[in-house]
Amino acid sequence: MAAGKESMLFALEERVVPVLKAKGFQGSFPHFRRILSREIHLLSFQFDRCGGGFVIEAASCPLKGHTHAWGEYVPPEKVTAHDLHPDERIRLQDGKWFRYDESCTCEEIASEVLHRLSEAEEFWRNKVLVK
Repeated sequence: MAAGKESMLFALEERVVPVLKAKGFQGSFPHFRRILSREIHLLSFQFDRCGGGFVIEAASCPLKGHTHAWGEYVPPEKVTAHDLHPDERIRLQDGKWFRYDESCTCEEIASEVLHRLSEAEEFWRNKVLVK
């Protein structure tokens, strides 16, 4: 039987969020930010509106926050990966959705998320956008 969104959220809150906090991220699910000396690292989870999956996007922005093309300013404590243009962020797992409506357990998916966080770290370190 496929897991529900609530079960997936629980597994992420229990397994992934503590690791993010230990790595210096602030915020709450689904948006996290790590404010460093020169930039802000952003990580956002986006769930499929029809259920069954989610993606994780990583981005970075200046310490001052982000200003959208139409002039709206988003301060550092509010900015999310979704505020950045899609060309300025990456999706972990080569853009594939993490599926919790298939045969994997929520715990297995949470473990895969932890493994895939290294892709975000690589992106922030090298600023290489993978298409």
